[in-house]
Amino acid sequence: MTTTQTLDPQACWQAVLARDRAWDGVFVTGVLTTGIYCRPSCAARHPARGNVRFFADGAQARAAGLRACLRCRPDDLARDAAAVAGAIAAIKATEAAPTLAALAAQAGYSPAHFQKLFTRHTGLSPAAYARALRQRRMGDVLAGAESVTEAIHEAGYGAPSRFYAESDRLGMAPSAWRNGGAGVTIRWAQVATSLGPMLVAATDKGVCRLSFGEEEEALRARFPKATLIAGGADFAALLDAVVDAVEVPGRADHIPLDVAGTAFQEAVWRQLQAIPPGETRSYAQIAAAVGKPGAVRATGSANGANNVAVLIPCHRVVRSDGTLGGYAYGLEIKRQLLERERS
Repeated sequence: MTTTQTLDPQACWQAVLARDRAWDGVFVTGVLTTGIYCRPSCAARHPARGNVRFFADGAQARAAGLRACLRCRPDDLARDAAAVAGAIAAIKATEAAPTLAALAAQAGYSPAHFQKLFTRHTGLSPAAYARALRQRRMGDVLAGAESVTEAIHEAGYGAPSRFYAESDRLGMAPSAWRNGGAGVTIRWAQVATSLGPMLVAATDKGVCRLSFGEEEEALRARFPKATLIAGGADFAALLDAVVDAVEVPGRADHIPLDVAGTAFQEAVWRQLQAIPPGETRSYAQIAAAVGKPGAVRATGSANGANNVAVLIPCHRVVRSDGTLGGYAYGLEIKRQLLERERS
């Protein structure tokens, strides 16, 4: 467990000043003059720096004689995370997505509050998350299905009409990917992270680009026919979820993606997502896993064609001798991602 000795007070204070939700759960802010402790993102007026002490968690703060803030409720973080995780598990376990009321009752929250909570954690409402999950399942089963209709039912759609209705309004069709995003609206933002400037772009279906050190011009070159819009308040929740996945890397299954490639590329990407956090695989192991043991070079190319760094964890692939190999955004970022996951 993290201890107060390992916390960087300057980094913690900067997170408090920025009200950075990515640090919620990493530490709590103790205000000695008021006797309360808060989340880093608490909306209350900032205290004077000299009155602040940082604790790894609420238990340490309470041991120091402080009580939880009634505004940001820092002790609810674990309950909130467990509630969202439980809802995601329930959605994944059934073909017919549970209703918002059922998910909220399972978590012990009101439907309105749980809708906001789920959206804040994942960037999507429960209903939109279920639709995105069905779309992802559809892509996974299409290759092995004998017919499109069979794949539609296996992915959880009650009828083909449901699939086509959702496909019309969600994300990019493969043809749109090949045609520079024609007819698609993409929201985007560039944010500062501990790994450097990060660009995040998403369609209504999910994240279609995550990169480091890229500018708007590069995004426009990649999707020259798409309508690009700077992300606003409606983009903030998804952006926060992506930042969280980068700053505290692990599994990012709850973040919807909108990516398309060849059948071989998508098979490689699925294998990358199956690598547990903190572990690595060689290019040869990935090639064997997709049934093409002789296609090590092609596996490397598919790895490099990944459009969403970290979310599809291509940084977990190394050379057979254990050395890092290459990485589109530099070996230092790859090294830092792996070290964070291992710790």
